[in-house]
This record gives sequence, structure tokens and C-alpha cells, in this order.
Amino acid sequence: MHTNLVTIKAFNDRAVRESIAVVRRVNVEDLTRPTPCSAWNLGELLAHMTAQHRGFAAAARADGGSLTHWKAEVPGPDAVGRYLASAEAVLAAFAEVGSEEQEFALPEFGAGAVFPAIRAIAFHFLDYVVHAWDVARALDLPFALDPDILDAALPIALAVPDGAQRTQSGAAFAPSLAEPNGSDALSRILTHLGRSLS
Repeated sequence: MHTNLVTIKAFNDRAVRESIAVVRRVNVEDLTRPTPCSAWNLGELLAHMTAQHRGFAAAARADGGSLTHWKAEVPGPDAVGRYLASAEAVLAAFAEVGSEEQEFALPEFGAGAVFPAIRAIAFHFLDYVVHAWDVARALDLPFALDPDILDAALPIALAVPDGAQRTQSGAAFAPSLAEPNGSDALSRILTHLGRSLS
């Protein structure tokens, strides 16, 4: 499936809005819950997600190279409010991107890392398919996305290289896991990116 800028922005918008819906279910007492991201409890995961939105929003405004935008704040009782504000901010920033080739500086990929907008927004889209699931799993809530969202996210996920780099400190994803028989698209995305379904 060919994906153009308008299409990937629309899919990203829908994935982020799904994350907003599930994050709205988080209460202060939930912030210490464990998550599928074993290094983080739910408050820490929300702080990471918030920082990612702020960093990508800055990148869309040609200011992503400044690491200050990407630094996660210490989780606090206002974690949900911070997340919701950052989600709206990144969607507004992406809405202003008009060229597939506009450069996004993404220093979390390495010093000086720059990607065209269409790839950068695809990375963000995939992250929020997965992170929305992470939050739902932490809250023991059912989670489903429209099939077309998953069909768009699956090839992006499968293009993420597996290998030793995924075992390094700070790696975005854990090593891939075996797919259960008869896996649906969401399960394939999650297992390829090292998320356990059990």
C-alpha cells in the first residue's frame, strides 16, 4: 500500500486520538501500575509518551535537534493532563507539515539523525499504535483499533530491524517474539516489536 503524507498524517491522528481516549481512563492511583514496557510504570510511560509528542512537535517546527524537547519530566499527579496537552500539540504541529521531504531532526535515533517528514510521522504513528495498547494493557482494558489502522501500521512495524541492537540499553523495542498461530495484525505488530501478549 502506497502511503502519502496526507494518509500517514490521518492514520497518525487516529492512533493518537485512540491513545487520548485510553489515557483519559487513567487515575492518579493507576500511575504506579506496571506496563508492558518493563523499565517503566504507567506514570513513567506517560512521561515518555508526553516527551515524544513534544519532541516530534518540535521536529515538525524545525527545532527537533534540541534535546530539551525530548526530556521526560518526573511523573506527577498531572501526568494525564500533560499527556493530553502534548498530544493535541503534536497533532497541530503535524497538521502544518506540507511536504513529504521536510526534514525532521530526531536525535533519539542518534546524534544528527534527520528523516523526511513522511518517515518521521510513520515512526510516530507506529509508536502510538503500540503505546495506546501499552496503556490499555496496564489498565487491564480491552483494546481494538480499526483494521485499516492496523493494516497501515503492520508494514511499518515489520520494517523495524530485529537483532542485537534491540538488547542494548535504551533500545526502543525489545527483541521480537514468536507470533502465536493465527495472529491478527495487532498481535503481529506487538510480537515483532517485542511485546509479550501474555
